[in-house]
Amino acid sequence: MPGFLNSPLLVIFTVSVIAFACAIEIGHRLGVGQEREANVTTLEASMLGLLALMLGFTFSMALTRFDARRDALLSEANAIGTAALRARLLPSPHDSQSLQLFRDYVQVRLTLFSHSPSGADLDEVVIRSNKLQDALWRQAKAVAVNNNAMVPTGLFIQALNETFDNQEKRLTALRNHVPAVVYFALYGIAWAVMGFAGFASGVDKRSWRMPVYLTAAVVAFVILLIEDLDQAGAGFIVVNQQPMLDVANAISSYPIEASQPAAKGSP
Repeated sequence: MPGFLNSPLLVIFTVSVIAFACAIEIGHRLGVGQEREANVTTLEASMLGLLALMLGFTFSMALTRFDARRDALLSEANAIGTAALRARLLPSPHDSQSLQLFRDYVQVRLTLFSHSPSGADLDEVVIRSNKLQDALWRQAKAVAVNNNAMVPTGLFIQALNETFDNQEKRLTALRNHVPAVVYFALYGIAWAVMGFAGFASGVDKRSWRMPVYLTAAVVAFVILLIEDLDQAGAGFIVVNQQPMLDVANAISSYPIEASQPAAKGSP
């Protein structure tokens, strides 16, 4: 199931429709020839209600995780923008070197979340981010050792710490998905409900089963929507990257100022 959930959304939708159609046909064939009982319709309505409850529960989980990814993006963009601004307060040449590192860093962050990387691709981008973080931290250490104006340096170090923390927060949000066991339960309940709906149509001697098939298609579409929300950047519903793009544009517009170091003996 986890491998299936990572498949393209069109494949997931097609397989879901086929599975539900098979359940309907199996249930209908089992229902044909059975004596009609008064509680069949009541049970069908109860099972459809259970399916609706499960769909709402799973949708809520996926939407919560989508909102967490969006909030993590905004927090990281703000942290990077603040750190880049404070880098301009550093003495030369650390100001220009830090700004160049921030330009590279924000591009890496855009590359990471412009699609839905996984496995080796995700690890490679994280390694690149960590290398740039290490280079930025070396800049902060060099300024702290060689410069006595600790207010700009302290503010820069604080902003760097927030930037590094927000990377992990965003990575955690990216990796946080609806548990596979919830999808197991959702698909299992949906398959059983579609089968029972087909069974009810057979018991009622209804040869025309189009309403049942339409219900199955709607359920498959809702599940598709849930999985689209849950797969960051893989489908039609994606987190808007505009905050990070705005930060990248702002940093690229900062002039690389060649600040002159203070002369010896100056206060």
